[in-house]
Amino acid sequence: MEKNKILFLDRDGVILNNEKHYYIYRKSDMHYNLGVFEKLGHYAKMGYIFILISNQSGISKGIYSTVDTESIHQKIKTDFEIHGLMLADDFYCPHHPQNGHCFCRKPGSLLIEKALAKWNADLAQSFMVGDSEGDIEAATRAGIKAYKIEPNSNLMLYTAW
Repeated sequence: MEKNKILFLDRDGVILNNEKHYYIYRKSDMHYNLGVFEKLGHYAKMGYIFILISNQSGISKGIYSTVDTESIHQKIKTDFEIHGLMLADDFYCPHHPQNGHCFCRKPGSLLIEKALAKWNADLAQSFMVGDSEGDIEAATRAGIKAYKIEPNSNLMLYTAW
């Protein structure tokens, strides 16, 4: 079976602009960062699949629900399709450290490890793009490369990945 090249993406700050809304759980608050579709289009042509890896602690805090989160993720999938891209999957941690320890919250690597196994990843060619040290640490723990960008920046400005 052929292995997949996976580009893991943090959601808020990388795909979605969260300058005005720390918690994005309403479609009306969704705004894509500049260059998202152009940059990912380049990687789609190279055979990469895209997977979101996201901490969504607002769920455990009672700010929004899993239904809200899944609605946002479905909208992202639809918007990707409109731009000729496919979001293969999304994994999110609903926990917050104040409610106890979990293994899925970044910088933990469990969500990435689950995705790597589920999607038969080529570890040497897969990588993560995130906007926090936790994103980078999670990817490193899972055994893949990681690239840190400035939150809410234009993805076309980055040439290292």
